Amino acid sequence: VQLQASGGGLVQAGGSLRLSCAASGRSISRHVVGWFRQAPGKEREFVAAIWRSGATYYADSEKGRFTISRDNAKNTVYLQMNSLKPEDTAVYYCAADQSIIMSSMTSYHHYAYWGQGTLVTVSS
Repeated sequence: VQLQASGGGLVQAGGSLRLSCAASGRSISRHVVGWFRQAPGKEREFVAAIWRSGATYYADSEKGRFTISRDNAKNTVYLQMNSLKPEDTAVYYCAADQSIIMSSMTSYHHYAYWGQGTLVTVSS
């Protein structure tokens, strides 16, 4: 599976962006797909994940602001980010794995496939 993340850019605080994670090589409809982010000097952290069933999970700081969704026909997962804050500034990565279990969902160590990252910069 190859993942291509895109959609990052520069936005003012309060603005919105939609990130895309396009997969190729095989279908990711049976994979758990997660979004993670990494700010300079910080650990990579969990943002959101979507399961095969379509169930979604979010980090507490993103609940109500971010929405993860998937379009299996396009083999793509999206992350809609609204009400962006300067502290959301980071490189955002998408990741996929077919064997993730619930207790491992928020840990980036357990995902086998990664996109290259897309930079989101939120100005104040």
